[in-house]
Formats: sequence, C-alpha cells, structure tokens
Amino acid sequence: MIVLPGIVPYIGSTEEEARALARRFDELRIPEYGLRQLAAVFETEPTVFELDAPLPDFILARPKLEGSQSRSDLIIELAVREKLTVRQVISRLGGGRGHFEFIGTPEQVADTVISWFEGGAADGFNIMAPALPSGLESFIEHVLPILRIKGLFREEYEGTTLREHYGLPVPANRFHGSGG
Repeated sequence: MIVLPGIVPYIGSTEEEARALARRFDELRIPEYGLRQLAAVFETEPTVFELDAPLPDFILARPKLEGSQSRSDLIIELAVREKLTVRQVISRLGGGRGHFEFIGTPEQVADTVISWFEGGAADGFNIMAPALPSGLESFIEHVLPILRIKGLFREEYEGTTLREHYGLPVPANRFHGSGG
C-alpha cells in the first residue's frame, strides 16, 4: 500500500512570518462556510452548531463509525482532546480540510517531510497549498531545493503515470473482453 498524506504548508522565512501567514488565512475564513462543511460531515443542519460553544452533546455521543465517515470520529477526538469550540474546530480544519497543516520555515517543512518519509509514515505527499498559486510556488521555490539536495525529490521520472512511478501494477480492464 502506498501512503500519500496531504500536507498544507504555511511557509515563511521565519517561524513568526509563517505563523502570521497562517493567521491571515484564518482571518479570511467565512464561518458560515465552515459550519456547512461541519454539518455535512456530521450529516446534520448547520443551525445545530454555536460558533463559540463546544460540539453539541448529540454529536459527541455518536457511536464510532467505520470507513469514510471515520473523519467525523477524528474531528470529535480533536475537539474533545483540545477542548475546542466549534469556531476553533472550523479554524483547525479550514485550510487543510482536515489534512496535516504545518507552519514553519522551508527547512522545517523539509525536515518534517523527510522525517515522515524516512520513518515510513509516508511514501510521498499531496501538497495542498493554502492559496494558489502563491502557496505552491513558495513550496516549489523554497522546499523542493532542500529535498533535491538531500536526494529525496526526483529530477526525472522513468514512467509516465503515477502508477508507474510507484511501481504499481496496472489493473485488468474490467470492460476488456466483455463482448460489448
């Protein structure tokens, strides 16, 4: 199995600059949009949430779920563990939509990526820039050179598909030979 987690890097030349960038993006979030997203995860109406209160008791009392709905369990665990209000939950999930957010310098971002990769926690990453194109450009200009120097980012590819890059077999075409 190939693991490609999403990472949302807020990159600054200093940690404080990166934190300021993350704060600016947080200030731009529209709470009503976040409430609609949260309501969709919990399959309820946005009106059941109060921004400056914890998650409602009926949400916290939900039984654990399996599969794609396990995201709701992760949100509940985060909210309870860190004693977050709904507004804080929305803020934490807003930029990365629940993916790992990292705030730091290019070196710190690269060190985190390298640590996860070398520790076997990830085979690669989906870079989910907090803003396009600037966030992606910042990652390409400042983090990729560090990863290249350390030999952890390819200069050339052997195949033409993601599947080939990871050495995965091509599945059989379920429509081939069906007579239709």
